Amino acid sequence: MTARILSLDQGTTGTTAILWDERGLPLGRAAREHRQYYPRPGWVEHDPEEIWRATLAVAEEALREGETKPARITAIGITNQRETVVFWDRSTGRPLTNAIVWQCRRTAPLCRELKKAGREELFREKTGLVLDPYFSGTKIRWALEEIPAVQEAARRGRLACGTIDSYLLYRLTGGRVHATDYSNASRTLLFNIKTLEWDGELLDILGVPENILPAVMPSSVIYGETDPDAFLGVRVPVSGIAGDQQAALFGQACFEPGMVKNTYGTGSFLLMNTGSRAIRSEAGLLTTIAWGIDGAVEYALEGSIFITGAAIQWLRDGLQIIGHASETGPLAAQVEDSGGVYLVPAFVGLGAPYWDPYARGLLIGITRGTSRAHLARAVVEAMAYQTCDVLEIMRREAGIPPGELRIDGGAGVMDLLLQFQADLAGLVVRRPATLETTALGAAFLAGLAVGVWPDRAVLAERWREDAAFRPQMDEAERGALYRNWLRAVERSRGWIEEG
Repeated sequence: MTARILSLDQGTTGTTAILWDERGLPLGRAAREHRQYYPRPGWVEHDPEEIWRATLAVAEEALREGETKPARITAIGITNQRETVVFWDRSTGRPLTNAIVWQCRRTAPLCRELKKAGREELFREKTGLVLDPYFSGTKIRWALEEIPAVQEAARRGRLACGTIDSYLLYRLTGGRVHATDYSNASRTLLFNIKTLEWDGELLDILGVPENILPAVMPSSVIYGETDPDAFLGVRVPVSGIAGDQQAALFGQACFEPGMVKNTYGTGSFLLMNTGSRAIRSEAGLLTTIAWGIDGAVEYALEGSIFITGAAIQWLRDGLQIIGHASETGPLAAQVEDSGGVYLVPAFVGLGAPYWDPYARGLLIGITRGTSRAHLARAVVEAMAYQTCDVLEIMRREAGIPPGELRIDGGAGVMDLLLQFQADLAGLVVRRPATLETTALGAAFLAGLAVGVWPDRAVLAERWREDAAFRPQMDEAERGALYRNWLRAVERSRGWIEEG
């Protein structure tokens, strides 16, 4: 009987389920968006119960499309929006409040206090991360101090919390397994990426009790089985978990040090595999765990860009100059360039390499001749400029010049974007036949754990190229464009006064 692996890809704007065969080809797919909540400026929340219902629905739909009964599923892999935190009652599995999303900036004052207290170097040394509201730890501290339902559950010993993967695993297993993997744990500001344990000193600083956190396990291992009462009436091993960006790195078969991928999603995330070396960045990148497999942990350098694809949503929902995201590429292609217009999409501050929560969005260079097409082009080009910000630092700090850039994510369908990216970065940009490499990576991890594939060499053979984009722009033009971009970024920073 041929293998059938179901990946559950729980992202920032929606949940996708894809059923894969042992060739790494999709058999069925389903997706649902979920609501975004913005209770205050800079705050972003999700409803965990809505996400759980959507997860069940898309799993069932993907199986139906793939003409596969639930009992035929070989294994399940989970991948997720990473730093988003869920709080739930251990006895019921029900969420106690909305999830606090990775984009949420509510803990910027707390991060500032910790920096002023001289704590940043300690966190950086132990976790590889910077003190920024992006990460989970300060969100957990905030909830423990500000949300009565969370406080009450903690007092009664019934509080469980974790990233979305651990919440879904808990629900899938009927409350029997509260666990996460190394890659997700490494995004919390609470996990020591060298000792591979929740760090007692950091937990004390943030006031987070360890007993509310999940157990940390490898990324490819059998965590447990689904509860038939919770999941489609069947018992299926859940055997792969990784944060979405690490899963995409794995799905892109970036198994060797120096290989780089970029995911153009709601935000964009560049990861470079650095193998067994946890390289410390001095210029704004993160040191993170890529995955843990077969008793060994591998690391990555990461540049986290907060807003890329979300700027297309802004064109659609905010400015209403397009009706659907798919219109962006054709509209941007109506003009030869942006007409000197630059968009710095610092809608929720700037991530790597700036880490400026007080930066704000800037649209500059507008003239009387600026059109809808120029704005769309500026949005597309901003994705490439922000990517180059990170690539330049990776080149310098890793000491491994990348030979190519593998890409994925929804915006990866735009040839215009990928050609401009190749021109600006001076690198070959490769698009795989399967753009949903995040889901594929989760399937690969799940399949490895149950023996569908014997090793990563076989997985590397499953990676297939759709198209390659080679640099065509001369160095002088590339330099001028990028210098103007840096000027625009500088003007966007410090727009909101600290304090």
